[in-house]
Amino acid sequence: MALHERAGLPALPEDLINVPRLMASYYLNEPDVEKYPEQRVAFGTSGHRGSALNTTFNESHVLAITQAICEYRIEQHYEGPVYLGFDTHALSEAAFASVIEVLVANEIQVVVQAGLGYTPTPVISNLIIEHNKDHPAFLADGIIITPSHNPPQDGGIKYNPPHGGPADSKVTKWIEDRANQLLIEDLADVKLFPYSQAWNTGYVKEQDFIADYVSGLETRH
Repeated sequence: MALHERAGLPALPEDLINVPRLMASYYLNEPDVEKYPEQRVAFGTSGHRGSALNTTFNESHVLAITQAICEYRIEQHYEGPVYLGFDTHALSEAAFASVIEVLVANEIQVVVQAGLGYTPTPVISNLIIEHNKDHPAFLADGIIITPSHNPPQDGGIKYNPPHGGPADSKVTKWIEDRANQLLIEDLADVKLFPYSQAWNTGYVKEQDFIADYVSGLETRH
């Protein structure tokens, strides 16, 4: 693959994003999925991606997707924890908080990186697989807040079922359809619990994901 002509050079002003405006848009811009189809939840490879600036990745999207995942878990009888990670994109921490609010409101155990550190996607996949080896009747799955290689103004949310890899199209279609219905209904069925209080409920557990992953590398092939 050829290198970009500006690879390794300082960013130009036009490359930079207005982070305060992006964060305000996450909370203030409300999608109208019936009037604007491009604002609907639309999963690609296991996840939904977009930018708050054009109302394709906003708080409402994340709340609806997370509630849909909670309902999908009930239908599939997944009773283990949700492993939750997020990356360094500007929207990721806000989306992380939104996911926590819904998972805790639905009384789902959620496990996050100790100290709210960033989490590479393979680490979440490994946690799911390792947990489910020992708890086949108490299956875990995961959510990763990342738009992968998308540009800095984008956010993303991915769902990994108990096999640890990306969800297939049947699963993502279920979640996508339910999330869009929740958006049409103004999030009436979305359960929410305040983020500031979520950490005192016992439903949020911190774990050193990275140390566990690195220490296990010697035994993996």
